[in-house]
Amino acid sequence: MNEAQRAKIILRILNKKYPKIVVPLKSRNVFTLLISVLLSAQCTDINVNNVTRHIYPKYFKPKHFQKLGRRKIEKLIKKIGIFRIKAKSIYNLSKILIQKHGSKVPKSFDELEKLPGVGHKTASVVMSQGFGQPAFAIDTHIHRLAQRWGLTSGKNVIQTEKDLKRLFPKRSWNKLHLQIIYYGREYCKARDCYGLTCKICTTCYPNRKKPIKTKKA
Repeated sequence: MNEAQRAKIILRILNKKYPKIVVPLKSRNVFTLLISVLLSAQCTDINVNNVTRHIYPKYFKPKHFQKLGRRKIEKLIKKIGIFRIKAKSIYNLSKILIQKHGSKVPKSFDELEKLPGVGHKTASVVMSQGFGQPAFAIDTHIHRLAQRWGLTSGKNVIQTEKDLKRLFPKRSWNKLHLQIIYYGREYCKARDCYGLTCKICTTCYPNRKKPIKTKKA
């Protein structure tokens, strides 16, 4: 079985398991989605949602966070990991959005990735979930699963993104990103499946006997 055949099997299983996908991060608009994705680095979606549900009813525009200032933003997000660094990014990107983009989140990868604290993965999530543009956000979990499922050589997330975009139809990217995350959390956990027990692993590799080792991104 080659990688293209495995990709078809994986897409079929995921579409059956998760025909409808709910975006895990709660947001009020594209700007708050950007903030939530930024906050989610090294933090669970649940924790981010628990914090932002007290923030977004009152603060949901760049001007709100600019007016708050770094110290007050820190107090609002102090339950989230590396909150001081994230508060600085939120404050600075809010100022940039006001000064350069008319208080609106830009609709391009180039402009998004110029914002403080916004990397390619964050930009991909905003482009796909915020603007509905085809994007394939790759995090370390998807990188690990793509290796385990034989879809990439797995040297880094950049290569993984290229390989997955090549193997899967563009129309599936936005949904597939979340489907893989949900499936990994539920069925193909790093310390449970080991590439040996879930339906995708057993279907794609019926003769696999030893746990598959994956490389960190």
